[in-house]
Amino acid sequence: MYWDHWSLDRFLIFFVSVAFVLIGIQVTMFHYRQNFHHKSMWVPVVSSPIFFATGLALTFYNAGWLRMLFVLFMALGVLDGLVGVYFHAKGVRVRVGGWQMRNFLIGPPVVLPFLFTAISALGLIAIYWR
Repeated sequence: MYWDHWSLDRFLIFFVSVAFVLIGIQVTMFHYRQNFHHKSMWVPVVSSPIFFATGLALTFYNAGWLRMLFVLFMALGVLDGLVGVYFHAKGVRVRVGGWQMRNFLIGPPVVLPFLFTAISALGLIAIYWR
C-alpha cells in the first residue's frame, strides 16, 4: 500500500501533480482575462487542483483505488486538453484575418491545451510504464 522508495513512476506522478498546479495558475489567469465568457473555460481551472490533489495523494499513498482515480482523471485531462485545442484553434480562426501569425500571437494560446494533454499523458505513462 505504501511506496518502498522513490521509483521513477512515483517521481513522475509527483512531477505531474506539481505541473498541474503551475498549468492551473496559468490557465486561470488566461481565462480570467477573458472573463470566462464560455462555460468550458472553467473545466481546466477546476480540474487542475483536483488533478494535483489526487496525484499528490498517490505520491504518498499507493492505494489501488487512488491509482484508478488518477488514471480516470488523467484520461479526462487528455480529453479536456484536446477539446481545448479545438476551442483555442477556433478562437484564432474567428479573429479578423483568420489564421495569420498575429492572431496566434495575440489570440488564445493554441499550445497551452496541448501542454495540458501532454502532462495528462505523462501521468498515464507513469502509471502504465513497465
